[in-house]
Amino acid sequence: MDHIDELARAFGHFPGIGPRQGKRFVYHLLAASIGDRAKLAELIKELDARVHQCPECLHFYTTSAKGICKYCSDTTRDDTLLMLLEKDQDLVAIERAGTYRGRYFILGGVLTLSGKGVIRDKELLKTIEQRLSKGLKEVVLALGATSEGEHTADHVRRLLASHRDQIKLSTLGRGLATGSELEYSDAETLRAALSNRRET
Repeated sequence: MDHIDELARAFGHFPGIGPRQGKRFVYHLLAASIGDRAKLAELIKELDARVHQCPECLHFYTTSAKGICKYCSDTTRDDTLLMLLEKDQDLVAIERAGTYRGRYFILGGVLTLSGKGVIRDKELLKTIEQRLSKGLKEVVLALGATSEGEHTADHVRRLLASHRDQIKLSTLGRGLATGSELEYSDAETLRAALSNRRET
């Protein structure tokens, strides 16, 4: 198999990257210095050793030793709030907005109307049980304003139906345009969406 095509195909597995862009990445690397290629290869190789997944919120973060992330270990954060997010990039966007001070849980994906996709159901239920003992009162469904986000929110509502007498479920309010993803929303839009969240 042609090595250039094989590497281009590997890049093509990245979100939003097709075969043409994958091949552009390969030719960019070929034009780069040997040192730059070696540095990139080393960074990828060290991912497992330097980046860990928080056992509580399932957020990936850089650390020298396994443990919980800075958001879960921060004792000043609000234990009555738990925000459910699709991916790590959404957490970064919410933190950039600077309004939310509660806890997080990363679902790890969304569900499609056709039945594709997987989210962390078991881990979420375990987290809810643990958080209830620490005073959890509200779960914020902070998912993209897309059909997949809505479908996933519906699934989570059903999943948490037995806890509705203990916790309030809310969604982000006005500010997010239909079809928008949290990752690409500006800080002001996210602040408005958080401030105007509504019970669901």
